Amino acid sequence: MTTSSEFIEVADRLEDIIDLYESRHWTDGLPIVPPTVERVEAMIKATGRAGSDVVAVLAPGHGAATVEKIAINAVMAGCKPEYLPVVLAAVEAVLEESFAMHGVLATTMFVGPVVIVNGPIRRRIGMNAKGNALGQGNRANAAIGRALQLVIRNIGEGRPQEVDRATLGNPGKLTYCFAEDEEGSSWEPLSVERGLAPGQSAVTVFAGYGLQGVVDQKSRDPESLSRSYAESLKALSNVKHAPACDALLVVCPEHHRTFRNAGWSKARLYEELYRLCEIPGSDLVAGAKGIAGGGPASLAGKTVNKFRPGGIMIVRAGGDAGMFSGIIGGWSVGGPRGSLPVTKEVKP
Repeated sequence: MTTSSEFIEVADRLEDIIDLYESRHWTDGLPIVPPTVERVEAMIKATGRAGSDVVAVLAPGHGAATVEKIAINAVMAGCKPEYLPVVLAAVEAVLEESFAMHGVLATTMFVGPVVIVNGPIRRRIGMNAKGNALGQGNRANAAIGRALQLVIRNIGEGRPQEVDRATLGNPGKLTYCFAEDEEGSSWEPLSVERGLAPGQSAVTVFAGYGLQGVVDQKSRDPESLSRSYAESLKALSNVKHAPACDALLVVCPEHHRTFRNAGWSKARLYEELYRLCEIPGSDLVAGAKGIAGGGPASLAGKTVNKFRPGGIMIVRAGGDAGMFSGIIGGWSVGGPRGSLPVTKEVKP
């Protein structure tokens, strides 16, 4: 293989290889799969592209993210070759100017890229969109998200306590990737909502953090359930922050059934959530509710929405049992200091 990467001769013991990578700060703290020539070649072959193709230049270190270098990190993360097209699309997405990858790293907020996968590729590579979709246990989900983070670390030089200045971080900065359950949904997939054709495989990246649960086991009508969602959304970041960070709402199957049975489209739910997230300005001024922070006194008498237009995204995922949906908060406030979600087609 013709390569621009450095070849390193290492003893056969796996422990020695892992220790070497750790000593060179090439890992995320977990053991890696050694990126042998054979493994990297198999990974590149799955894309039909040349290893020397430059996908983009990755901030903040301005490293050339070639197909080969991305493949090396994908091998290290535990990817199978058929996962690489998804990883490449995710890398392309985070490098869009509107995603502001440098800012996502440099902010002291908790955020990192969350990857949502749509289209036929989900089933072809065995991704999980059902029970524990946001958790452990599925190789494709875990390895794709981890590969993206390793690319950011090793090619872009986005390392913790260096350019990555998150105060606390979040466990999703190891890996945060899942598929939408399109087959179980009566709503259009996120990728279609964001402009791609039905049947196209795609990734959407969102600068998100953690998971805030929405536990509602009593609501049996969409009006009550949407109010539960809205009140939980209004607490995001800080009850005084409005407009605040964006949010990704992950609707579980049992909650989705309530909306489906009542004939609510996703557009209807969006409309209701934005209406319910209007907040009296008097609740947001400094000192209101006994909280020192807040906006200027001039907000009193006005109404402010918790979210900017388009600041909420909705996907359906999760196991069939349990009335537990979730909110992934973000840093997506737009403008020069924020990040916006980006959707990219996964190319075969």
